[in-house]
Amino acid sequence: MSSIKNADTTPQEIPQIQQNIQNFGQTNIPNFESNIHCLTIIGQIEGHLILPPQNKTTKYEHIIPQLVAIEENPQIKGLLILLNTVGGDVEAGLAISEMIASLSKPTVSIVLGGGHSIGVPLAVSSNYSFIVPSATMTVHPIRMTGLVIGVPQTFEYFNKMQDRIVEFVIRNSKIKREIFLDLMLKIGELANDVGTILIGKEAVEYGLIDEIGGVSEALKKLQELIKKNEGGI
Repeated sequence: MSSIKNADTTPQEIPQIQQNIQNFGQTNIPNFESNIHCLTIIGQIEGHLILPPQNKTTKYEHIIPQLVAIEENPQIKGLLILLNTVGGDVEAGLAISEMIASLSKPTVSIVLGGGHSIGVPLAVSSNYSFIVPSATMTVHPIRMTGLVIGVPQTFEYFNKMQDRIVEFVIRNSKIKREIFLDLMLKIGELANDVGTILIGKEAVEYGLIDEIGGVSEALKKLQELIKKNEGGI
């Protein structure tokens, strides 16, 4: 078994190196002072109910304090949001989306693997959005699990919830209302649901996402927005 100690390693550094190996699978973590904060939203959005431990989740009580700290911290000039989510709690997802949209600092999002369901408002909540060519986004009506009371008031409640999501997406993207509703209510594309799956370029063509691109394009755009926000050219 090889030792992690070498001629340049001090005894004080060994515990940190061991911790890096255990947590990140590498000996050295890049040390770079950046004016950009990276926020990852992955797995399922966990809201008021705790999901099973085998689920990969993003907890809204973890995200919301981060967003407040980002807004308050003068050294953070911009926010990069990495999205790979299947959706989740509507209230929590919409709350996070509204907070991102209300930040005074420039924000850029990238849809990587997927931005499904409530991930759609999260993707469009930034000032500018990217999607990689292979990523997908599923647009569908809201669904509810558990006990549902079969009365007209329940239907009205569903409609109001749906309207909140539609209004947010329309307000924060270039997609037209009628097109978004058509995609949401499309029949035949999903095996056990109504809705539409958009792959990469399609999301851009419909006006849901601004541009095809990855990390380098997103960082370049974010730096441009930061310069503009600070009064640069």
